[in-house]
Amino acid sequence: MDHRLLEIVACPVCNGKLYYNKEQQELICKPDGLAYPVRDGIPVLLEVEARTMTMEETNP
Repeated sequence: MDHRLLEIVACPVCNGKLYYNKEQQELICKPDGLAYPVRDGIPVLLEVEARTMTMEETNP
């Protein structure tokens, strides 16, 4: 994931900062507890495609 892209993308729900999880290939929105998939290097920033994170994931 290009670090320049991470500087400009935002959560489509709250417009907050997204964090890249390289292992899971996801962009994480901590305040909303959502994980957006990255498929073939392309972030899929659609709320309907996001995975709701578990409590353990959001509060490690």
